[in-house]
Amino acid sequence: MSSTAVAFDMCEDGTCPVSRAVAVLDGKWTMLVIRDLLGGTRRFGELRSSLAGISPKTLTDRLRDLEATGLVRRTLYPEIPPRVEYELTERGLALAPVLGALAEFGRSLPPPNADGSR
Repeated sequence: MSSTAVAFDMCEDGTCPVSRAVAVLDGKWTMLVIRDLLGGTRRFGELRSSLAGISPKTLTDRLRDLEATGLVRRTLYPEIPPRVEYELTERGLALAPVLGALAEFGRSLPPPNADGSR
């Protein structure tokens, strides 16, 4: 095993930590929502604007899922109109190195062609 390799235990009973992490971070939009929230507190409209192509329903679903898993905190301000803000919890902020590693890996990939292929 190389010095940068990580030993992963083979788990077949649902206890695999990688499997559990993937179950929480599954889907195209989930990691992108976290990426944007790493920049600080955001309102729904700000997130929607920064995530080109995401539907309001999908964004709502992702934010609810992330809140349910303790990665995102939702704060409702009793104003008229109501204001809602989203921010990462300490647990969510712990994903910063993971996204950093993904960004570094992404930089090493060739850019997609105009048709989206590589």
